[in-house]
Amino acid sequence: MKTKRNLSGIYFRSENKDTGKWENTCFEDLTEAEQDRHMLNRGDEWVKSLAKQLADTLNRISEQFDLMSD
Repeated sequence: MKTKRNLSGIYFRSENKDTGKWENTCFEDLTEAEQDRHMLNRGDEWVKSLAKQLADTLNRISEQFDLMSD
């Protein structure tokens, strides 16, 4: 199970399997199956927008912690 970090601010409604309750969950914290379900039947522009927002999140975090790949 992933640790929920709520980094991107891109929220979707998902059911918490432990509690059975619906909650807002960031895209990156969803399971891969849930991510696939939310991207299904979305247009190219929507998926591009999602990728750009996730890229912005990566850049913001890397700037904040001065991270670089080797």
